Amino acid sequence: MDVLLISRCPPFPLHYGDRLILFHLAQELAARRHAIDLLAFYDNPVDLAEVPRYEEHFRSVTLIREPRRSAASYWLRAQLPGRRFPTRAEASWSPDMWRAIKNRLTQQLYDVVHLFGGVQVYECRQLAAPLPNLIVPYESYSLWLDRAIAEARSPVARAAARLRQGMARRYERFMFEGYDRVVVLTDRDADALRALNPATPTVTIPNGVDLDYFTPSGYEPDEPALLFTGNYDYAPNLDAALRLVRDIFPRVKEVVPEARLYLVGGNPPAALRAYAGDDIAIPGRVPDLRPYFECSLLYVSPLRMGAGIKNKVLETLAMQTPLVASPLSCDGIPVRDGEHVLLAADDDAFVEQILLLLRTPGLRAQLAQNGRRLVEEQFTWQRVADLYEALYLRVIRARHEITN
Repeated sequence: MDVLLISRCPPFPLHYGDRLILFHLAQELAARRHAIDLLAFYDNPVDLAEVPRYEEHFRSVTLIREPRRSAASYWLRAQLPGRRFPTRAEASWSPDMWRAIKNRLTQQLYDVVHLFGGVQVYECRQLAAPLPNLIVPYESYSLWLDRAIAEARSPVARAAARLRQGMARRYERFMFEGYDRVVVLTDRDADALRALNPATPTVTIPNGVDLDYFTPSGYEPDEPALLFTGNYDYAPNLDAALRLVRDIFPRVKEVVPEARLYLVGGNPPAALRAYAGDDIAIPGRVPDLRPYFECSLLYVSPLRMGAGIKNKVLETLAMQTPLVASPLSCDGIPVRDGEHVLLAADDDAFVEQILLLLRTPGLRAQLAQNGRRLVEEQFTWQRVADLYEALYLRVIRARHEITN
């Protein structure tokens, strides 16, 4: 197939979780001899230097500077239906992207148009509509904000989140109208979008994990170390890390004085770095997460905000690192409590489950084996590519049936 991929971001670097989908899906589809032309927004000049790292998976790569979108322009589109779906370049947020898409469509006959992103790319519907198409917002932003409101620590933060949620709900009611399919990562995200607009043609396709890369070496750590990973400029990760250092880890230390905590990932702010010390390591972003998985007895994921599938959980299961997690951390992953993971709903439960795993090697081994088996069976990138390939064929066939 010939695929036009229009994306909110480039497929690299991979420490940004949403880019994993683009990179691995393109890699798999290219190996199956599908031809993909990529048009993507970028916001950092370094993105241009990264192109050689992935261009072999595409027939062509074009990066376009992401435009500024003012609050007034968001408001006008929400209020005025006639402005929601532009019909010409000058009315769009990104005339450069509009013209690049139009140019591609005149040069190549595509089998399917695949849009990756939500508010950043949805406006291209008019251009995509003549061809079989799908859009992949990958999560419901209004669902994300539901959880942010519930966990807000101050009235000001709660009020700000409610304002954003009102706008997000307005957009998610109309944003996907006219697309053949809307792909999200979990059924909860699909339910949230259909609650706002029952006509939204949702399909759930999860993320995968690179099992060749995330494979344990067999090293057995000799100290009771806990691990959490993430980019800390993402509010749910920062909230989870602060919850660990303030509310959970100190209570574990009271029982297990030799315990250590690793908080690994990019952009830890000063409020988090202040907790670094002999027992809490905050190294920032590292080139390879695997050594930290290997030297940690447990992974602890106390996320209470966010939406979509958590790549960190898939990577943890793949690395056979025993996991204690909030139910939200496991959205979209069919784990069973006590078989693949130990679930914890509050701080007391986290402390209890962590202590149980630290003193029970047999349970750790059981969770490790079962977790790896689960991702091998259901979360390979090969399986994700199978699902997208089948979806492409379904939307193509549906269009042919309509025209014939």
